[in-house]
Amino acid sequence: MKIKYVGESFGIDSLTNGKIYEAVEDDGMYRVIDDSGEDYLYSKTNPKPWDGSSKGGKWEIIEE
Repeated sequence: MKIKYVGESFGIDSLTNGKIYEAVEDDGMYRVIDDSGEDYLYSKTNPKPWDGSSKGGKWEIIEE
């Protein structure tokens, strides 16, 4: 699936506001290939860094 991150960009290798990412659903979360080129789990409702350094944002589904 393709999802767009909308919110505060965080980290050089994490999520960027307005960027579209490839993702799959995984145990109630999204497994996303982020800006690092690696896949990580992000919340479906408020994707943000685990260390709380950003308030995060939301996802918009582009293509299922």
